Amino acid sequence: MISRRGILAAGGGVLAVPLASPAVLGQAWPARTIRMVVPYPPGGATDAMSRLAAQKLQEKLGATVVVENRSGANGQVGSNAVLQAGADGYTILGSASIHVMARSVMRNVPYDPVTDFVPLARTARGPLVMVMSPQRPQRTIPEIVAAARAEPARWSFATSSLGSAGHLGTIEFNRLTGANIEIVGYRGTSPALTDVAAGNAHLMFDPVLATLPLVRGGQLRGLGIATPARTPLAPDLPTMAEAGLPGFEFYSWYGVWAPRGVPAEIVARCNAALVEGMREPAVAQRLTSLGFEAVAESVAETEAFIAADVARNAELLRIANFEPQ
Repeated sequence: MISRRGILAAGGGVLAVPLASPAVLGQAWPARTIRMVVPYPPGGATDAMSRLAAQKLQEKLGATVVVENRSGANGQVGSNAVLQAGADGYTILGSASIHVMARSVMRNVPYDPVTDFVPLARTARGPLVMVMSPQRPQRTIPEIVAAARAEPARWSFATSSLGSAGHLGTIEFNRLTGANIEIVGYRGTSPALTDVAAGNAHLMFDPVLATLPLVRGGQLRGLGIATPARTPLAPDLPTMAEAGLPGFEFYSWYGVWAPRGVPAEIVARCNAALVEGMREPAVAQRLTSLGFEAVAESVAETEAFIAADVARNAELLRIANFEPQ
């Protein structure tokens, strides 16, 4: 109960508290720490983009947001943990485009990534870069395709996880070139890139954030970037079109989800916080310096994008005769 003295200012009956205060309207959320689960190990682009989103939510909502990496089963462990935590807005998911493809690439997934989750926002996207072990003598994609066709057993593609943009890009590369290089799944970006750098695997598609620093440092050889034009961050890196694959464009995108059933008011507040945060000039400039683009969309726009993205990638998997694993 708020006393009359607390409501009225001493001078003459002017309200001293906001008419629409959260306490009056019963909108106490967030009243405690929000946990953002990232279903992959630290060190990759998904982790980095999720931590940026967590930072913006913390700043805009005025609540502590902690990031918890819970990897396993190609993202299923962390994603399922978010669903099991309940739809109260205190446990959310930070993931990437791979999340919505779960049922298209894996058997017996215990949830539907589209109908069981509501997207709070898409936050950023980044193009894929094709990289190779520097121990291999080939310098161009046509040389790689010729060598792989001649001796397929001597080549392999690493992928951070099934259903990731890198995995889909690899499937499309094999389809377009007819190389049919073996695809080996890893538990995250870092171990996959480490194996490519060491020569235990030979090729990989992965977002620019993780690959370009290793290309610059000489640990990996850059072969092409899946964008319409070259990036100023690596002007010597040709586009995949220049390398012989016209129209080859692939991006990984990132976002935040909550269990379906979270109150609409919470969804709206999170979306507004993330849209505002990603529109900050400093954020856009930082992402650009990493080769990424900020994304600021409404929930409805994000859901429409996801529906189109899933349909496009499911068709790609069908054409490639991919069987869920």
